[in-house]
Amino acid sequence: MSTMLSLRAVAIFSNLAFISYGLGDGIYPVLILHIILLPLNVVLLFQMVRLLRKAKRAAATDLSPNWLQPFMQPKHVKAGETIFRKGDDADLLYMVVSGEVRFPEIDRGVSAGELFGEIGLFSLERRRTQTAQAATDVDLLWISDGALRKLCERNPGLSLYFLRLTATRMTENAARTIGVGAMTPSPA
Repeated sequence: MSTMLSLRAVAIFSNLAFISYGLGDGIYPVLILHIILLPLNVVLLFQMVRLLRKAKRAAATDLSPNWLQPFMQPKHVKAGETIFRKGDDADLLYMVVSGEVRFPEIDRGVSAGELFGEIGLFSLERRRTQTAQAATDVDLLWISDGALRKLCERNPGLSLYFLRLTATRMTENAARTIGVGAMTPSPA
């Protein structure tokens, strides 16, 4: 079968066929088995359809993190303070409520409404890849990696959201690095 949906549909039709066969020939063990399997296969089919719809909705959404705010805790950081350093353990995801956070290694900043810190959370080493400093007084919201993991387990669409966000950030960082490398004159 090319997809699980088609496999599940075939299983349902085979359950119906074996129920007919069991009734017609009086083979009760086959009849009982497929009477039990039929509702199970129908429920699993509907769960797969629902999961596919959620995944399609998640794939079609923009990269807006506003839905995450109710699960986050507030934190205030004064201008010039370091939020985390490159190489630190990555254990929190942040969102800027107001102010600006700068990443000196890549000369980039994030402002109100943007998430940061996700690359370190999802990397194998679970280390920060950049230093984050408050360029101005900053109001942040944060969520722990454990709480975020639980949210992603309950809603697989969130995992797709973070996959898209991380891939977008890494692509932007790579393009910026290539652009900077192309602008610097190479020694002759």
